Amino acid sequence: MLQEDTHFRVLRFLQENPEISQRELAEAVGVSVGGIHYVLNALIDKGLVKLGIFTAAEDKRRYAYVLTPKGIARKVALTRAFLVRKMEEYEALRKEIEALSSELGNGVTTSILIEP
Repeated sequence: MLQEDTHFRVLRFLQENPEISQRELAEAVGVSVGGIHYVLNALIDKGLVKLGIFTAAEDKRRYAYVLTPKGIARKVALTRAFLVRKMEEYEALRKEIEALSSELGNGVTTSILIEP
């Protein structure tokens, strides 16, 4: 599950910012630079990401990480799974908050919750 979430976040960031550096990507995703290097290599090996030279950069050693059609399809599938899981977590938390609120019986209402 953790690996899926990491792959989802990496694919999402790369689609939005293909020229992002590994260091910036690691910060955005919340993993080490070494971890991001490992994830990127795995995504490249799976054919989800291809590595190209970022031609607009002054430093010609900079790379662009571009999602392949297979990578885009995988990102869509991961997005669906992530969204379903987060909606289930949200619903469970909402129910728990309602139960705790009624246990307290002190006028705390669930009206503070944002309805989906």
